[in-house]
Amino acid sequence: MVIEARLRFPLNCDLGEGSLWDEQAQVLYWVDIIQDKVYCYNPKNNSNLAYDVGENVGAVVVTDNGKLLLALRSGFAWLDPDTGMVTHLYDPESDKPHTRFNDGKCDPVGRFWAGTMVENAKKGDGALYCLDTDLTVTRKLTNISCSNGLVWSSDQRRFYYIDTPTRQIQCFEYDIETASLGTRTVVADVPREIGAPDGMAIDDSDGLWVALFGGGKVIRVNPVTRAIDYEVKVSAPHATSCAFGGPQLDELFITTARIGLNEEDRRAYPAAGALFSTKVPFKGLPAHRFARNL
Repeated sequence: MVIEARLRFPLNCDLGEGSLWDEQAQVLYWVDIIQDKVYCYNPKNNSNLAYDVGENVGAVVVTDNGKLLLALRSGFAWLDPDTGMVTHLYDPESDKPHTRFNDGKCDPVGRFWAGTMVENAKKGDGALYCLDTDLTVTRKLTNISCSNGLVWSSDQRRFYYIDTPTRQIQCFEYDIETASLGTRTVVADVPREIGAPDGMAIDDSDGLWVALFGGGKVIRVNPVTRAIDYEVKVSAPHATSCAFGGPQLDELFITTARIGLNEEDRRAYPAAGALFSTKVPFKGLPAHRFARNL
């Protein structure tokens, strides 16, 4: 089945990303990595509050007390949404100016996982990290080039992950008690002609929703059959992330980007960089919060 998402909030993001639905506040957090912005979109009044965090920001999650935890170019930090103040915590790649943090999410017990990507340097110099609730940081995967979508299965026993240049959705056995990754399998290879796999969300049937950069759509992948069984198109070439939201968690929000588009492309796709959404016949899993007050 194929449907078209509608324009939800017009904005010319260079690199809209990192969508995350706050079920308690009923708002969507997302970012513009290049413009150093964290956004809070409120569907009730169609407002989009912006925080300028002063540097590239790849991901945002919500903490137990409603503050925001960020994965910035310079590592982990937290943002007080009341004051806009950013407090830096730790940079695990301070010796690598050619990398920056990209996508991230909390696991089911509230640890913050986020990975880095390599810019204009040798591939494989990034990594995937876990910020635990005691604020210690552990490197979980190495030889990463562009860390992207990551989700956990409903039974908490599987971790799905995308390193974009591999064009694969990988599945790891997951130990929820120790946050350790076990045996790795590949549940899908994304054909080059449909776009590059970017951000990812999961529904309550464990279907994987993958935004396709260069593909202008989000696909639903069945990790058991490896089949693509649903598509949501957007009127922008670069779909970058997706998140289930709304009161029933049955609305798919999709971020987009205009980075890399020439003037002709931007005229052809004036909504590139905006936020899109559509109702889908699936429900998502609630986003997990960082299990510590900051």
